[in-house]
Amino acid sequence: MPVISAESLQKFTETLMLKGGATEEEARIVSKSLVDANLLGHDSHGVMRLPFYMGRVKEGILKAGETLKILNETPAAINGDGGWGFGQTVMHDLMNRLIEKAGNLGVSVGTLKHASHIGRLGEYAEMAAAKGMASIICANTHGSAPRVAPVGGKRPRLGTNPICIGMPGGEEGPFVLDFGTSATAEGKVRIKKIAGEQVPPGLILDPDGNPTTDPNMLYGDPPGTILPMGGDQAYKGFGLSFMVEMLCGALSGGQCAFPDPPPPKGNCVFVVVIDPTHLGGQNHLLNEITNLEKYVRSVPLKDGVTEVFLPGDPEKKTAATRNETGISLDKGNWEALTKLAEELDVPVPEVQD
Repeated sequence: MPVISAESLQKFTETLMLKGGATEEEARIVSKSLVDANLLGHDSHGVMRLPFYMGRVKEGILKAGETLKILNETPAAINGDGGWGFGQTVMHDLMNRLIEKAGNLGVSVGTLKHASHIGRLGEYAEMAAAKGMASIICANTHGSAPRVAPVGGKRPRLGTNPICIGMPGGEEGPFVLDFGTSATAEGKVRIKKIAGEQVPPGLILDPDGNPTTDPNMLYGDPPGTILPMGGDQAYKGFGLSFMVEMLCGALSGGQCAFPDPPPPKGNCVFVVVIDPTHLGGQNHLLNEITNLEKYVRSVPLKDGVTEVFLPGDPEKKTAATRNETGISLDKGNWEALTKLAEELDVPVPEVQD
């Protein structure tokens, strides 16, 4: 597998975006977002997305240079429209505004429609946590590209509809729980498809509703589906996804899932930001989080287990390793990046094999 440092990968990604029509601000924010996702082990939201993004720019579907438009605003709320601009850029703007409002009033709520793919939700929870604030963030697929069927169904009806909860504090940084309401992220299946590999068992079904490990089955005609989160109680995962669909698609003024949907285009988003200084107090919150963390980590361990993991632990460990050794990319996804570089006349950085 090609291995490249985070710094080199970000410079490469930023240059590709600039050559592909992005503004300097878009290239800076989005390239950092993608590479940070790789650093944290969320490769499904990393640089493998870039050829898709830039292809959408070329097609005129993703609108480079678009900024957040405020459709309605109160002291505590924002209803925004991303104009199909880069999702990370308009989300950064929205989060900064909501953090300021929460600081003034204690809580703020925001929605966003017409945003191209916004990337990793945890990125925005980390923005709030850096200001000492808690957050709840979720997203749907703006009605397009369903991947998940209800339990017992064999055709997709909803997206993977992620939800994220972030809290400041923690001995090694904030706690960020960020997961799709499906058994796996669609991007992880796409990575396997591009790489020509199989997906692990128990994640996807073929068009007849039978288990499969072939990622191509998800993208066929008719399509397969990704299982809802929850294993034997998958109805809970699908139920959570159904509620996320309404919070995002309906409250934002965007779209929920509908028949004969278009190809993937972007996200609707629902965000709540909470400033603890207006509630139980910042010091109380941090003290309770410190005590809770110590208590949970002190649990007696089963034989052969060396530690328990709390939200954000796997990402922090992966980032520490990849900052030291570099980011490994599978051959298929690296070739997609180098092909884009060739099209845009951008030099390809050296990598280790």
